[in-house]
Amino acid sequence: MTSPGFAAAPGDIVRRDRTQHPPALTPQYKTSVLRSPRCALVSFEPGPGENAGPVFRARMLAPLENDLIRNYARDGDAQGERIIVHGRILDEFGRPVPDALIEVWQANAGGRYRHKNDGYLAPLDPNFGGAGRCMSDAGGHYFFRTIRPGPYPWRNNGSDWRPAHIHLSIFGQAFMQRLVTQLYFEGDPLIPLCPIIGTLPDASVVERLVAKLDMGNAVPFDALAYRFDIVLRGRRQSFFENRPEGM
Repeated sequence: MTSPGFAAAPGDIVRRDRTQHPPALTPQYKTSVLRSPRCALVSFEPGPGENAGPVFRARMLAPLENDLIRNYARDGDAQGERIIVHGRILDEFGRPVPDALIEVWQANAGGRYRHKNDGYLAPLDPNFGGAGRCMSDAGGHYFFRTIRPGPYPWRNNGSDWRPAHIHLSIFGQAFMQRLVTQLYFEGDPLIPLCPIIGTLPDASVVERLVAKLDMGNAVPFDALAYRFDIVLRGRRQSFFENRPEGM
């Protein structure tokens, strides 16, 4: 994603387009019927405890935290299509955001999460935990290595299918600065069929959630690469599930 094309001035904030946000109540996504608010939202100002930290540093991370192929391995690598996901974290003016902590979690190659409430019949992989962490560097770059997750069925309209996706949680300089989103993969035919994605009213917003195949950064005889840039605010921001207004 590129800069909106104008220079930043102190205090500038790019006004977001609220028409790109899905309504809270979207009956085709049945969970929203129970979860959507029925009353006006109440805003609480965060205090010093929420805004004052912690400050994340790369030294916090263990050596294999950004390698989901091996960070849970017991007797071999995780099974499935090996991929690298990389990109940059940017502000609304295209400037890099350094020292952002990115947490990732996902299903395995068969479409099953390592979670006690996941009853999908696909087997668990004993060498795949499905979670990891990485950080952006001084240029806003991040990357992690993993297995491409499989799609899975869910009880929405009987048995809808979720496209392959990876969940991302991005922390800024405080716990209150947390954004949650998920990325999809270029060319997945399940993307336009997903009721959750269908809540987004603008096709350009959906496109911002799709990681692009990047053969230039693929590892020969090892892993394909996908690029996914994350924009925190402004007219080209990524869509975030927990905070549509961005960071």
